[in-house]
Amino acid sequence: MTWSEVTVVVVGALLLLLWWIWVAASRLDRLHRKVGASRAALDTQLVRRASAATELAASGLLDPVSSVLLGEASWAALSAGENGGAELVEALPDLRVRVAAPSTARVERDLAESELSRTARAALADEDEVAALTADPLGEALLGALADAWYRVQLARRFHNEAVAQTQRMRRKVLVRLLRLHGHARMPHTVEIDDTWPEALARPGEVT
Repeated sequence: MTWSEVTVVVVGALLLLLWWIWVAASRLDRLHRKVGASRAALDTQLVRRASAATELAASGLLDPVSSVLLGEASWAALSAGENGGAELVEALPDLRVRVAAPSTARVERDLAESELSRTARAALADEDEVAALTADPLGEALLGALADAWYRVQLARRFHNEAVAQTQRMRRKVLVRLLRLHGHARMPHTVEIDDTWPEALARPGEVT
């Protein structure tokens, strides 16, 4: 093989490598932005669910103990949700949002949302009580809003975790790690909260 042929092969290999780096960096950037967008969508649905739970707790339709517990849990979830920007900063540092201790905020948020799920399930555990609530027009509307928000939370969390898994797989590739194609973006994390559905609560579209 002549020197000119070797040069052509080397240049071709370098161009191929540069093309792969550009493609990988572009895809990784899109994945990080997808994670940020899916996290924002999940945050929106979590706030909707907590707001719906707050309205149910304040309606006077539940027993006093359930109303107080559900109100406290939903308020805690809404308060923790104010730190929701932390997850977006982890995924998209160029947003330039100033937050403190994003990992701590994430843990507190997850715990608050899980506690809200458990409290709501306990408040809606009795099928007869839920049926009585549904028979009331106000109760039916409030339960419908809660069910719709809860269902959307489950969907949004599933989509977000799938986006995170794709990003994590991409970032584990050897060349991606060696060349630090992720820049300053932190490794995204899945959202692991208890969002198990209350058995006595009808899902959106179900006939009660």
